[in-house]
Amino acid sequence: MTSPNLFQLAGLVFAAVTFVVVGDTAGKLLTGGGVDPIIVAWSRFALAAMLLLPFSGLTASELPNFRDWRVLLRACFITGGICCILTALRTEPIANVFGAFFIGPVVSYALAILFLGEKPSRRRGVLLAIGFAGVMLVVKPGFGVSPGMIFALAAGGCYGGYLVMTRTLAGAYRPRFLLISQLLIGSVLLTPLGLTAEFPAPDVSVAALILLSAFASAVGNYLLVIANKSAEASLIAPLVYSQLVSATVLGILVFKEWPDAYSLLGLVLIAFSGLGSLILHQSDKWASAAKG
Repeated sequence: MTSPNLFQLAGLVFAAVTFVVVGDTAGKLLTGGGVDPIIVAWSRFALAAMLLLPFSGLTASELPNFRDWRVLLRACFITGGICCILTALRTEPIANVFGAFFIGPVVSYALAILFLGEKPSRRRGVLLAIGFAGVMLVVKPGFGVSPGMIFALAAGGCYGGYLVMTRTLAGAYRPRFLLISQLLIGSVLLTPLGLTAEFPAPDVSVAALILLSAFASAVGNYLLVIANKSAEASLIAPLVYSQLVSATVLGILVFKEWPDAYSLLGLVLIAFSGLGSLILHQSDKWASAAKG
């Protein structure tokens, strides 16, 4: 199979992250309507696991891999991140939540230097500093930051840990195993909390939103797996910033949430950081090809 060009890859990643945002939009409608975020997270993991298990290629010989502490920790990070972001969406505009969530790449960069021995890059550091400044404009620390934005930052921190653990496991396990492992482990982790949470009253609209949240999230993550099979993670990562476009548009269309001036500037800086990372990646790739 031939690798897609940059425009095809960008389209695939944008479709993937848009599905994820659609899933979170459904989650926001649920939590804003009074459904416990734990119930939403639990149903998302469980239903997505059932949906994708037939396509995962999971074999009996792979079952012992679920005992690998790295696989378990990675699943814990993403489970915690989803619970935190759904809690944040309960009270905060969706674009702002995703803006704060993008503290994740900064956390990932720092952890990779500390624990994986990666060498810091001055240009990459500058771009991440710009992105961090954008996150701070969205969060507005020191100006009565809300509990919801704290949960959004916690979600981003969990996502940063998830990215590092994914990088640690790169090459050790196939992508579809990593995807189904996080869904199955997340389902197990959330089951005790889900069983003790208050279930919503039976309602067709609630059931439809739960299914949409799980389905859209599952499709988005599956498309990201396909993208990661056809391109290196360092190229995929900056393209994920296009998620801010989907989040802003859906926030306006569904919730009539217009970012204020500071938040809008912050979102622009975060997007600039992602675009700059993409340009930096491509220039390094061309320079390497020229030397070869």
